[in-house]
Amino acid sequence: MKVPDNTSRLPQEQPITALLHEFASGDKTALDRLVSLLYPELRRLARSYMRNERPGHTLQPTALVHEAYARLVKQEQPDYGSRAHFMGVAAQVMRQILIDRARTRNAEKRGGGAANLSLEMAAGVPVSEPSTIIAIDDALGQLARNDSLKARLIEMRFFGGMTAEESAEVLKLPVTEVRRHLRLGQAWLQRALDQQATPDEKA
Repeated sequence: MKVPDNTSRLPQEQPITALLHEFASGDKTALDRLVSLLYPELRRLARSYMRNERPGHTLQPTALVHEAYARLVKQEQPDYGSRAHFMGVAAQVMRQILIDRARTRNAEKRGGGAANLSLEMAAGVPVSEPSTIIAIDDALGQLARNDSLKARLIEMRFFGGMTAEESAEVLKLPVTEVRRHLRLGQAWLQRALDQQATPDEKA
């Protein structure tokens, strides 16, 4: 992946849309150009995930972007509907990388349970709290088994940063239906997170 020298300019939507179509058609080189155009946004996204990390943490935002790129290359070419859709998928890939690392760390060092956590805080949980990251992922996985649409919308909203309108466009659903599923999914997931909190933290 070639990192652009100039990261000050925001990309224009038209070339990004064209690159998304090229990548969906099977042109792997389009991903290189797409990531180069979106690199400033991808790095900001990575920094938001890493903002609570201790100084000198082994995984830095640039490394997270590069690892996410490596995983995106290996995926089948999805039909990204928009820049927001692509950024949402990139956010989910970054989150999965952090989850994988959290599970490895948690296996090496058994700790306490997850902290009492609101869903609004979930996207900003630092990697230094692996038990909480795992609890969030387990709850989301359980929701996906019960209702895959609600789980996908939660991921798009809270981890991909997509609006209800953007999610509706990607999934070809009415915005009112998306908002209804989000409300129900959020309530279910919050209950699951509350149940996973340790007794001391519930007291």
